[in-house]
Amino acid sequence: MSKNNQNKLIIFDTTLRDGEQSPGASMTRDEKVRIAKALEKMRVDVIEAGFPIASLGDFESVQAVASAIKDSTVCGLARALEKDIARAGEALKPAESSRIHTFIATSPIHMEMKLRMQPDQVLEQAVRAVKQARGLTDNVEFSPEDAGRSELDFLCRIIEAVIDAGATTINIPDTVGYNIPHQFGELIRNLIERIPNSDKAIFSVHCHNDLGLAVGNSLAAVLNGARQVECTINGLGERAGNASLEEIVMAVRTRQDIFPCDTTLDTTQIMACSRLVSSITGFPVQPNKAIVGANAFAHESGIHQDGVLKSRETYEIMRAQDVGWAANRMVMGKHSGRNAFKTRMKELNIDFASEQELNETFSRFKDLADKKHEIFDEDLQALVAETTWSAENEHFKLVSLKVCSETGETPNASLVLNIGDKEVVARSDGSGPVDAVFRAVESVVNSETELQLYSVNAITSGTDAQGEVTVRLEKAGRIVSGQGADTDIVIASAKAYLNALNKLSRSGDREHPQLGDV
Repeated sequence: MSKNNQNKLIIFDTTLRDGEQSPGASMTRDEKVRIAKALEKMRVDVIEAGFPIASLGDFESVQAVASAIKDSTVCGLARALEKDIARAGEALKPAESSRIHTFIATSPIHMEMKLRMQPDQVLEQAVRAVKQARGLTDNVEFSPEDAGRSELDFLCRIIEAVIDAGATTINIPDTVGYNIPHQFGELIRNLIERIPNSDKAIFSVHCHNDLGLAVGNSLAAVLNGARQVECTINGLGERAGNASLEEIVMAVRTRQDIFPCDTTLDTTQIMACSRLVSSITGFPVQPNKAIVGANAFAHESGIHQDGVLKSRETYEIMRAQDVGWAANRMVMGKHSGRNAFKTRMKELNIDFASEQELNETFSRFKDLADKKHEIFDEDLQALVAETTWSAENEHFKLVSLKVCSETGETPNASLVLNIGDKEVVARSDGSGPVDAVFRAVESVVNSETELQLYSVNAITSGTDAQGEVTVRLEKAGRIVSGQGADTDIVIASAKAYLNALNKLSRSGDREHPQLGDV
């Protein structure tokens, strides 16, 4: 490994692939491109855009990201199968810089129970896949899935073989979040020391957060020689999530006395990217989340406040401005013009697909400005998300809503909906105004879904803040999330429920063929 590689920590973001595997977090092609552009602006080194073989939608999303991104490497995931790798190579053709990431399971339990293959067969298939991928791009990553529970001797054998076959990055996944930091760090050190050709590849890690140790395991690996970390914005990911990009980057940046390497990310873009991902996926960030949570730089204790006022360093180990908290806080209002609106959107990495989309979003902005004195960046991002939701999902649409909620009386709701090309009226009682709205919708839709989650998040502070509602519905094993935003939380709830129903009504949804997760 060159000295330059020793000093550089490569950030591999998999929000668009592994992050999307969170139940209900599926993103459209345009949403993926928006997030990818935000990641590119943050100077993320590698963007894993998706799993091209999964569906036509995934293929087109990877292709769209590959076409849009110029400064970051765009990566596609592929099982160690000929059809997967060929499909990934096709999707990545437009990319300025591309990578194929191929994987196969290597732990005894996965090889026996899932693959039903012998170790030698797994090794041969891995080598064959890497050689095929290397014929399509000179940037090939190989992952031994469930490496954290694999036998060290076999890991050494298969990694040495795939490096000889042309793999340039070796990723060691803790697929089920089973490892402990000191143990995982030792694994990375042992692999690098024992594999004869380890100096010909960059070692990477991909840690899951099942025990809350994804960041700890990743950092332990970096201290033991790993020079790429795979992570996601806000720690998004299936089950308990992945290692959080913002925590990895700021830990390494803040503790340069400990870490022998650093990233080249523009950390001032972290907050904007966090808000964008939260808005698009409908997964709110918890207030006490490190780096990007609302309370991350807040001080209530009198002792803490006194110390910070005298010297920030007494209780703050990093500056809020360094991760974007102080940036992008321009306040807009009803007197802001169309040009100012368009300019601010551009600064937020929001491009409009058409003049019609711009006009519709600006119209929504003006409507909001009549209800809300100050409009912040978070409000603008919610407006764009709402415009996108409306444009993509028109089968069910809210026309009007009337709710009556009075002490001692049963709440009731009356809605007018557009369903396809018909206008229908729906009415129902409920235990509360939101319950009445949902029951009213179901009285005419009869979706046979199960409500798994109802979540309300204030987009900004103040009693006039927009409320952002997330609704998660399940039907026949399929899970979708719907989002809605409005200064009236009941209206936001209705929008979110209809948004989820619209997603369920869409055809051509992605199907993950992978039998396991890297």
